[in-house]
Amino acid sequence: MADIEPYESALDSIPGAHPYPRTSRYHDAEIGIHKQADGTEVRYTKRRLLPPLDDDTEPHVVGAGERPDLLAQRFLGDPGQWWRIADANPVLDPRELTDEAGRVIGIPLAGGFSRGERRV
Repeated sequence: MADIEPYESALDSIPGAHPYPRTSRYHDAEIGIHKQADGTEVRYTKRRLLPPLDDDTEPHVVGAGERPDLLAQRFLGDPGQWWRIADANPVLDPRELTDEAGRVIGIPLAGGFSRGERRV
């Protein structure tokens, strides 16, 4: 059986390839290379800075028992997109978004749809 090329090496051969899928919050993060004393190169994801707060959000009053992943499923169609809601609100811990019923948070618009076209 032929040797299987390591994932990182395979990515290197594809111009513009990135190790994170487009839906990941790290997709646009820069990949750095650290060279160790023995010459070994170690790839790492550079720090991801939060984007500026976006005014294009829809207010949502948090209900009892809601969680960021459930809100992402409901409003964005993918529970893995909870980070978009976290980025749109000034919190360090995403659990802060829903830990208090009655809190008003901003929900980013899904896929650039205007408020009238949004499916909920």
